[in-house]
Amino acid sequence: MHLPHSAELAASIVELVETTSTNDELVRRAAGGTVPEFSVVLTTSQTAGRGRLGRSWIAPPGKTLAVSLLLRPLHPLGAPLGMEHFGWLPLLAGVAMTRSIARLLPEHRVTLKWPNDVQVDGMKIAGILAELLPAEPAVVIGVGVNLAFEREELPTETSTSMLLDGAQLSGDELVDAVLSGYLREFAALYRTFLDRGADPDASGLRAALLALCSTLGQSVKVQLPGDALLFGEALDVDSDGRLLVRDASDGVIQAVAAGDVTHLRYE
Repeated sequence: MHLPHSAELAASIVELVETTSTNDELVRRAAGGTVPEFSVVLTTSQTAGRGRLGRSWIAPPGKTLAVSLLLRPLHPLGAPLGMEHFGWLPLLAGVAMTRSIARLLPEHRVTLKWPNDVQVDGMKIAGILAELLPAEPAVVIGVGVNLAFEREELPTETSTSMLLDGAQLSGDELVDAVLSGYLREFAALYRTFLDRGADPDASGLRAALLALCSTLGQSVKVQLPGDALLFGEALDVDSDGRLLVRDASDGVIQAVAAGDVTHLRYE
């Protein structure tokens, strides 16, 4: 695969013809601390990928981009970033990928559904899954992007692809454009976030998220850990990255740190 623009931005890029999961592959390679930060593993044929809540994420070869990015976040003075700040990293990835895709689809509305789905005109085009390394303060951020699905191949009725939305590029050129745009946006947001002490307000990250977040103002259903359901109105994202939802049953505002969100207008 020829990815000249992406190669300039990543510490290293490992391109796999096929793999079960780019996240699993990068976690395995990164064990022991020798793989540098901002290393990338990617494929266009992932056979056992995962989404949120353990859902499988599999696509025919060549139809999607699965890319994983290694982060070893440090404060400006070199101390590891506290785990309490790690929740902002997948949100940062969502902002970066939303901006990358928006640049390639200028005639469409590209937004981020909290916490992990990039949407084009309300239809899912990309998803994000972050996984911690087991023995060190590091994280792998995985992103899957629908590149070349035809309509009858889409995994759900609320999905779309770069092809269907009129992307002018294809093949390696499209992969390189999506990935390089993502890495460039990610690096700028990440550097500022760390330089400002992982403060999402001082770094501008929270404002960037709020500007792109399609969930705010929506009536939502949130499937919480343990399968409890919360129905209400999504109001805001707080400084910890949690979605603030006004419970429709009693008006109490709940802070949701993790959950699967459905915008009820799509049901």
